[in-house]
Amino acid sequence: MISHVSVGVRDIAKAGKFYDAALAPLGYKRLFDSAEALGYGATSPELWVMRVVRPVPADEASGLHFCFDAPARAAVDQFHAAAVNAGGHDNGKPGVRKDYGDNYYAAFVVDPDGYRLEAYCGR
Repeated sequence: MISHVSVGVRDIAKAGKFYDAALAPLGYKRLFDSAEALGYGATSPELWVMRVVRPVPADEASGLHFCFDAPARAAVDQFHAAAVNAGGHDNGKPGVRKDYGDNYYAAFVVDPDGYRLEAYCGR
């Protein structure tokens, strides 16, 4: 249903380091690179990180978050570790979320700009 999503950040270089590290374990890579925008995906950009003057303010109560498919539970673990090591903040360590289902394995982080991210594997 969704072709792509764009998020705005103040510091594109800092965001690039974070997303390069966090998304690599999930099989996503930087496919587009300019001073104004970065595009991430497996075969075509599906997540765009754009340098903007006024990013959307971080708001935990908004419910907004982005969930990325992971090929295996180990990739969820690696996503979480890489994201935290690259400047993100833990928002839920890797594990099964029984509230969502018996096989819902996920981890949650907050990126340096306050966007809430999740990696999920249903296997």
